[in-house]
Amino acid sequence: MSEETNDNIVVLNDEEGKEVPFEFLDVVDYEDNEYVVLTPIDAGDDEGTVVILQLETSGEDDEEDVESYVAVEDEAVLNAVFDIFKDKYQDFYEFED
Repeated sequence: MSEETNDNIVVLNDEEGKEVPFEFLDVVDYEDNEYVVLTPIDAGDDEGTVVILQLETSGEDDEEDVESYVAVEDEAVLNAVFDIFKDKYQDFYEFED
């Protein structure tokens, strides 16, 4: 997946190479890793959906750090990160149980 940022908009490429815009909601720290929480801008029927990706930074001493987003396969990690996000934003969003 590639990424571009413009204010709070992140554009990722899906599996078919199509650009999909997301709104950046937050970065959540969990077990010494950082995770980004995004929501699709054109969610349609999936309004209220969030996407959680692990933020990885790589770079050499002389090079600028490069950030990339990596899919999270571990359901327990996804749930834990989302729970942290919900606790942090319970006054701003209405979450379904």
